Amino acid sequence: PGIGPEHSYLKDSGRGEYRAVTDDAAMQALRLLSRTEGIIPAIESAHALAGALDLGKELGKDGLILVNLSGRGDKDMDTAARYFGLYDADAAVEGDADSDRAEIEGDAK
Repeated sequence: PGIGPEHSYLKDSGRGEYRAVTDDAAMQALRLLSRTEGIIPAIESAHALAGALDLGKELGKDGLILVNLSGRGDKDMDTAARYFGLYDADAAVEGDADSDRAEIEGDAK
């Protein structure tokens, strides 16, 4: 994918450094932050978290890293549930419009 002129300038001037992370590393970072802090990051931000985890290993325990979490992870819950095998497409949801509860039949896979 292409990048905008600001990021190109930062990279070329040496003021910015860009690292690649895998989608798997990003999803594992999403899971880690969700479980440890109760914060559900957007998948895009989870890529930055994965990079920060790698950088933290290089910097050691006295290193300081700031990560900006933009976006919201709630919009990515379907994708995350499918990725982690928590989505049960065969489950039937029973309820009606007047009910404030729904019951799900079937076991999660």
